[in-house]
Amino acid sequence: MKGRRYLVYDVFTQERLAGNPLAVVLDAEGLNEVAMQKIAREFNYSETTFVSPPAEPRHKARVRIFTPAFELPFAGHPTVGTAIALAELAAHDGTDQLIVLEENIGLLRCAVSRADGGSFAEFDLPEMPRALDLGIEPEVVGAALGLGPHEIGFENHRVDLWTAGVPYITVPVSGMDVIGRVRLDNEAWMDLSPKRGDGKAASAYVYTRDTVRHDSSFHARMFVPGWPSYEDPATGSAAAAFSGAIARFDKLDEGPNRFWIEQGMEMGRPSRIRLEIDAEGGKMIAARIGGHAVKVAEGLLFA
Repeated sequence: MKGRRYLVYDVFTQERLAGNPLAVVLDAEGLNEVAMQKIAREFNYSETTFVSPPAEPRHKARVRIFTPAFELPFAGHPTVGTAIALAELAAHDGTDQLIVLEENIGLLRCAVSRADGGSFAEFDLPEMPRALDLGIEPEVVGAALGLGPHEIGFENHRVDLWTAGVPYITVPVSGMDVIGRVRLDNEAWMDLSPKRGDGKAASAYVYTRDTVRHDSSFHARMFVPGWPSYEDPATGSAAAAFSGAIARFDKLDEGPNRFWIEQGMEMGRPSRIRLEIDAEGGKMIAARIGGHAVKVAEGLLFA
């Protein structure tokens, strides 16, 4: 039986067995949605990508992204990991590449390069972040995370709902001791969280300006509600949405602003996401998400 080749990458890290794992199924042409969903459930990573020929020959590939339970229009670590995987397959000499991936949300332009001794990919946000109406008191959000009202917020940062393709409730907390105690009450969160167009609840993105690494700008944790609920070690789509909160609450310098976001440390899978925001007249005009990825496994899938 001829198998389909697959690769496993750890994304938003330069170290194997850290960051966020991703399965990349190559030669996915001929697989229907039901088959892709079953394969994603078999891998059981937070996301699996399926690569097939692009609709437009100038583009690199058509990419579909599945969690074990449903398909996503866009996600950050699958975009970074798949871009690096395809670039490494195409060039073994370390040549920088600019590729375009066709995802459900639209076209994503990705720049892949060698940086700090590893492969690094960066993509333009598919949508600029926008605030949505939350309509929930901060103390109610905090209670669903096991926190008291006095632990929610810092400086002028407040609880908000943002999306750049996937919605997140962004929850600022006062420090590392607080963020380390966050525990998602899944039932309470499912009751309070606004629902997406597909009926899924918006996830919780908790952040603080206190960090473990001296060169990080924010420390974050992300919790996905549902059955089962889980914590994600590195979430590029959440960082994309979070760029809206940064632009609203922090003063941006003219030109490019760079932020490193650390995540996954509480899970033993440390990750680093680079967020760049371009500002003009104090307002965000563009943004990019970037990170490293490293291959940890490859094989054949007989499905």
